[in-house]
Amino acid sequence: MALFQPRKLPPELDVLNDLALDLFSTWSHSGDTLWEMLDAELWDRTRNPWTILQNISNDRLEFLAADRHFRGELDRLIEERRTHLKEPGWFRGAHGGDVLKQVAYFSMEFGLSEALPLYAGGLGVLAGDYLKTASDLDVPVVGVGLLYQEGYFRQFLNPLGEQEEAYPYNEPPSMPIQPVLTKGGAWMRVVINLPGRPLSLRIWRAIVGRVSLILLDSNDLRNSPVDRGITAKLYGGGQEMRFLQEIALGIGGWRALEAMELDVDICHINEGHAAFAILERIRAARQAYNLSFAEAMWATRAGNVFTTHTPVPAGFDLFNPAMIARHLPYMDGYLDALGLSLDQLLGLGRANPRDASEPFNMAYLAMRGSGTINAVSKLHAQESRRLFHQLFPRWPESEIPITHVTNGAHMPTWDSRWSDDLWTKACGKARWRGTLEQMECDIGCASDEDIWNCRMMQRSALINFARQRVARQLGQRGLSHRDIEDACQALDPNALTIGFGRRFTAYKRADLLLRDPIRLKRLLQNPTRPVQIIVAGKAHPADAAGKAMIRAWYEFVRQPDIRRHAIFLEDYDLSVALELVQGIDVWVNTPRRPLEACGTSGMKVLVNGGLHLSSLDGWWSEAYQPEFGWVIGDDKDNRHGDYDQQNVEQLYRILEQEIVPEFYDRDSYGMPRKWLERVRKSMMALAPHFSSNRMLREYVERLYLDAAGRYRNRLADNARLARELPQWETSLRGHWHEIHFRNFQAIAIDNGWRFEVHAFLGAIKPDEVAIELFAAPLPPTPLVRRQMDLRQEIPGAVHGYVYAADVATERPAAHFTPRVVPRREDLYLPAELPLIVWQR
Repeated sequence: MALFQPRKLPPELDVLNDLALDLFSTWSHSGDTLWEMLDAELWDRTRNPWTILQNISNDRLEFLAADRHFRGELDRLIEERRTHLKEPGWFRGAHGGDVLKQVAYFSMEFGLSEALPLYAGGLGVLAGDYLKTASDLDVPVVGVGLLYQEGYFRQFLNPLGEQEEAYPYNEPPSMPIQPVLTKGGAWMRVVINLPGRPLSLRIWRAIVGRVSLILLDSNDLRNSPVDRGITAKLYGGGQEMRFLQEIALGIGGWRALEAMELDVDICHINEGHAAFAILERIRAARQAYNLSFAEAMWATRAGNVFTTHTPVPAGFDLFNPAMIARHLPYMDGYLDALGLSLDQLLGLGRANPRDASEPFNMAYLAMRGSGTINAVSKLHAQESRRLFHQLFPRWPESEIPITHVTNGAHMPTWDSRWSDDLWTKACGKARWRGTLEQMECDIGCASDEDIWNCRMMQRSALINFARQRVARQLGQRGLSHRDIEDACQALDPNALTIGFGRRFTAYKRADLLLRDPIRLKRLLQNPTRPVQIIVAGKAHPADAAGKAMIRAWYEFVRQPDIRRHAIFLEDYDLSVALELVQGIDVWVNTPRRPLEACGTSGMKVLVNGGLHLSSLDGWWSEAYQPEFGWVIGDDKDNRHGDYDQQNVEQLYRILEQEIVPEFYDRDSYGMPRKWLERVRKSMMALAPHFSSNRMLREYVERLYLDAAGRYRNRLADNARLARELPQWETSLRGHWHEIHFRNFQAIAIDNGWRFEVHAFLGAIKPDEVAIELFAAPLPPTPLVRRQMDLRQEIPGAVHGYVYAADVATERPAAHFTPRVVPRREDLYLPAELPLIVWQR
């Protein structure tokens, strides 16, 4: 255990250990000066306070302990952190401490800092931003993930411009994490009994301000060499390794929460990778309350929230049923502990539970096990309803129970020190820690001069960073000293700078600008209105098309007449992204609509005064207004690339005729007034709304509070309601076939129709169902869903009733049809019981 003990420091500086272990430093600019004073070079390279403390000399520490300026900085930082941790935040102030005990946020990846590289891309960065925001807003959250020995790959390009991958080892002692200890002082572990052997998972904790991130790893000497590699690579290995990772995350993660005695009421599944946590939560509830599987599922489902991130079926994790059959039945009686047969369990992950040939879909398990499901943008919700439609037979696509909470970016992480100063001057230091109503007005008062100065400083810092990064790349590639010196002259800190940074894959069209290289060269080489471009991004190791795009950019930027105007930054990671979103003037995003679920990269430029040029997809389809930025294409479906060439023409027309002229339209003081007005409007309207502050408050107030109340209600009084609901469901399903309609008629009335229908319910009681009138959406007219009133029993009929409703509408009566759906106030419908009968 001594390997992971904090370093012994001079008594005056002992608190540095606590500060260095707290990832609050990753979004608080106030700590930058202090860590830079400790070791400026190492701080610049790593941004990892924990690494700095482990590498600094004793002499340097003794010197700083006696330095009044350093001690003053330390005292100030201590006070800021104390205030952040102790003073009640937004959640406790607005809702108190009893309505939500704990949210467990499960994610396969977390992108908090380069000091803790446990992410591959946008999913992990979002998860990291989520945790930081929970700290800011004082929401009771604990993150649950895996600690990877190698994580995701690091990218470098060989002399031919081909992407190659490296997997450097993540040394736990150099990372800002600590082992979680038992009450007896031993390292806390959880065990999953895999076929023929136990899998031991060690538990670690990372501190993220007010909240914690719990991490599990299998690199324990108790495990076999193969099992120690389960948590080696993020998304590495074949299907079986991926399956074992998701077992470790879901089942091991929930067991870790129980071992730490955390009382969780909301289990938030961030994408389907962690869906096995749903099964483990059911198992734990069965054991705690002596419930059947059905009772435990009804009990826990209300407290599960599933966020889906993919707009295409290929994004789902699918597992071969035979592989699951080799594992789950032999995991220490796991099926018996659940109270399920193997076929019943496999059915939870299939669209058709009876189809033995269908693979096991983790997203389907998450859907069936969650009372609340959300997509990550409005457009993505529409696509997700289409993707999951088959789980809700006969339900209209528009009513598939998937809402949306549009993603947001954690603005304090992504703003520059100059942007932070600008916003602090206008809105105060605590601006992102509460509601944001006043912020739009406050930042709108910033002067043109202050905004432009901020933009100039940010662009200059980006150029310096890019030059140094490219010089290092060329040196690693073995280029000459002259080539490296020439790279240090690339780019102009006064030129319009556009940027593109993201995963390189076909639908994101990273090569769209390259499809007219002559026109691109003309833009870049304009002597009076120069444009320059910085590109960064990785392709999945198996994505040949994505790698080909990287090679195309490499070939373009290395041309002698281009290399001072365009560069490709290798190994796109959090540190590169941070510099890009701060210094870029125009962020370019070119996905094929509707294949970008949300796309948070462009959100991060907003707080820094950058502008957005994008396809009308993801979050930009909600944000776009002509005064905020620019749009490529329209609302047509372009998933197959039908409009690619048209989009190329639009992209260049906007750059040539709108963006470049507006940026270089200067007044007598050298100020681009129209440009700055656009920047101001974007900062005012978009930065607050597309922040993770708004996102998390929506999760809390729209999803979590209701789900937590329902969950606690089902377990109250020794889970009385949880025991009742399966009996009610069984009775309803058993008699559902008896429902039918007769004598549906419509009579014209003023402003609409009076509808009447005879409904025969069999053994089902009228208060167990709702008889509704339904008319499908007919754009621009929305769908109509109106509950009909029970007027009377039908004389002489058995279980027959007359229902009626008046509807004010201009639509013809033929558009309306009655239907029957279950009705119960304490359920999520149709998510938990998708029964429906139509009159026609």
